[in-house]
Amino acid sequence: MKKIITGILVLSTLVFGAMDEGKGKPQGKKQMKMFQTVGMKQAIILQDGKEKMFCPSCGMTLPVFYKTNHAATHGDHTEQYCSLHCLTETNMKNNGSLKDIKVVDVTTLKFIDANKATYVVGSSKKGTMSMKSKYAFAKKKDANAFAKKFGGKVLNYEKTSKIASKGLEKEMKMIAKRQAKMAQKGEMMYKKMCKKTDVTFNSTAQAKAFVKSSKICGDMKGKKLQAVGIYLGRR
Repeated sequence: MKKIITGILVLSTLVFGAMDEGKGKPQGKKQMKMFQTVGMKQAIILQDGKEKMFCPSCGMTLPVFYKTNHAATHGDHTEQYCSLHCLTETNMKNNGSLKDIKVVDVTTLKFIDANKATYVVGSSKKGTMSMKSKYAFAKKKDANAFAKKFGGKVLNYEKTSKIASKGLEKEMKMIAKRQAKMAQKGEMMYKKMCKKTDVTFNSTAQAKAFVKSSKICGDMKGKKLQAVGIYLGRR
């Protein structure tokens, strides 16, 4: 079991730019939260449904990556994504039909119009689903202060979106490869730690919501839940 956990830890670092869902590198006996993470009560969730706490694209837990959250109108409903990467991927698969795109302002933790936001691209803070981080601010002075402290380029949404689109194909291939390995680990965990189910799922988010509500894997969370969710979502 230790080998399984270690394998997922490495994969999570490569794919998601983070040590864990909600935790960073250990410092002594304590573990520091990732920069993206906020408390469940601090996160504003704009989408509805049983899977509302999870990104509809990759299944990641939204509050854990909240400071890079984006949202958009998809057809007749709102979807909330863990990252600009996932929003861009969804938009590409739907012929650019996403509308009313919003992003979390790092300073206030509120959603703002992405087209009016100022982004800092490529800072020293970890990215979400991308090797190059992208954080947004309502006020340009806040973005400048962030860039001065952590590095990165200060850009508008249009230029940031182009960077996300340009790197999308390479990132998707990398993530798909890593997630395939995580699915293998998830299958092993599912068989060892969970009650069996014949329910089928259309996404990782749907699978994770079921696992949590049904308790078939007990109080599973974090990397374990993500791995099992990826497996069940693909099964």
